[in-house]
Amino acid sequence: MRLTAVIVKSNIFRHCGVIIGCLIAACSINLFVVPSHLLTGGVTGIAMIIYYLADLPIGVQTFIYNVPLLIASYKLLGKDYTVDVVIGTVIFSICLDATKFLQAYAPVNDIMLASIYGGVFNGLGYGIVFRMNGSTGGFDILGAIVKKFYSMNMGSTIFAFNCCIVGIAGFLFGIQPALFTLICMYVNSHVTDKVIAGLNRKKAVLIISENSADIAEAIMHELKRGVTFLHGQGAFSGNERNVIMVVVSLTEVAKLKMIVNFLDKNAFLIMMSASEVMGRGFTMPRMTKEFK
Repeated sequence: MRLTAVIVKSNIFRHCGVIIGCLIAACSINLFVVPSHLLTGGVTGIAMIIYYLADLPIGVQTFIYNVPLLIASYKLLGKDYTVDVVIGTVIFSICLDATKFLQAYAPVNDIMLASIYGGVFNGLGYGIVFRMNGSTGGFDILGAIVKKFYSMNMGSTIFAFNCCIVGIAGFLFGIQPALFTLICMYVNSHVTDKVIAGLNRKKAVLIISENSADIAEAIMHELKRGVTFLHGQGAFSGNERNVIMVVVSLTEVAKLKMIVNFLDKNAFLIMMSASEVMGRGFTMPRMTKEFK
């Protein structure tokens, strides 16, 4: 029962995140993208082209164009995947038309600013949706199908479809809106990746030293960080020694270097970026307390 309650609570939180992400993305489209006659990627981009030509609601179009894709998803990718996509698609379509009134309150008149900030907030919204393991449908479904049956990279597949949209936009509306649409799409994808990876960036550090015990003690005392010893052996010398592994924040990197350099000037130090760290002293999983 307790596990069931935890799962239900987690799903509620996840769907709330999907709603917030869809709302942010929809507001971005109606505040920045549409007033500047730009496009986004995916099925929504196709809906926007028709909107510019025939003034049909973007949200309604987005949902209609997703229907055959959802049917294909159900048949080829399974029920579990499709249910989440349906939820995201419906929410996003509703948000698109519900926030249409924001087009009258466009905050910028400069097409460059619109493409940049439209991409930023669009990417933020999509990033939140994807981080919650949700989806807004569209070309994501096509990418997943192509990846399953043809082993092609999902990102490359979606990019190829989006390039077709940009080409159509260039033919219908001129080269300038198409080029600014590319900027918007690039910023969008970059911000989406950042949000998915997590903004809580850390450094994972490996330290190889003859004085590993003293270095580990200093790190635990001065930085208050946990340290793990890994077994290491030199391939050439055959000498065995402990390898220190520790994760620190960006602001602690300088102090860590100072500690290592003070205790062993010949220490070998490797630093790697860690996009997200969960555990004691860092971000705790949301369900941890429920199992205590």
